[in-house]
Amino acid sequence: MILNKYTVIDAHCHIYPEKIAKLAVNGTDTFYGLNSVYSGTVSDLTDKISLGIDKFVVHSVATSPRQVSSINHFIAKSVQDSGGRFFGLGTLHPESESIEKDIDELVCLNLGGVKLHPDIQKFELDCDKMMKIYSECRKRSLPLLIHTGDYRYDFSNPDRMKRVLDKFPELTVVGAHFGGWSVWDEAANELSSYGNFYVDTSSSFYALSKEKAEDIIHKYGCGKVLFGTDYPMWNTKNELDFLLSLDLEESELTAVLSENAKKVYGF
Repeated sequence: MILNKYTVIDAHCHIYPEKIAKLAVNGTDTFYGLNSVYSGTVSDLTDKISLGIDKFVVHSVATSPRQVSSINHFIAKSVQDSGGRFFGLGTLHPESESIEKDIDELVCLNLGGVKLHPDIQKFELDCDKMMKIYSECRKRSLPLLIHTGDYRYDFSNPDRMKRVLDKFPELTVVGAHFGGWSVWDEAANELSSYGNFYVDTSSSFYALSKEKAEDIIHKYGCGKVLFGTDYPMWNTKNELDFLLSLDLEESELTAVLSENAKKVYGF
């Protein structure tokens, strides 16, 4: 396959202000026991354009309610300065006392969805406090990108996601890491039948054989899988090469590399 014949959207990228990027990346690396390849800065991410990436879905996560507004302004400014290369997702926190105000600001900043990370933000995906966020996002047609799965914890595992999808069938959700990091098979078995549930490929290829990756992609359906690298964690070229090496039809690759992200986020 020749990469430059495809439009490529990296639908899962974390970015941080220069002054805190090293601390933020180190914190995530410690949490997962990994060593990120890149720095997590905007300038570093835009260098990936030379590798054939046309657009990036960028976001960050608030670990406390007081961080929500500043993070959303940072993401919005990064999008504004990107010359159309970035599409931004905002952050929310269930402990905020002003969820509606936070979402109003997020929408006014032209952010096109919400990123949540239950394991790092320390909330259960299906807890009562999250219901208001889901309800408001559904009302405003805001898609959610949610970290899903972790064998070490029970904040975001497939059974919790299943309850959310049952309660909010009109809410568009992208489950990161094929819907269940480290519990990939369980996630695919429990969640692949939901029409409003998409997945991205981020932080998964390193742990999967080609045959297993193909099986998971086909289980969800190529119309519901988005390419994502989890920048800054993994080598972008390696992630692309792995996807391109899979036994997928050209139409399936086109869907995964860009068309599904366009559909979910309304590019």
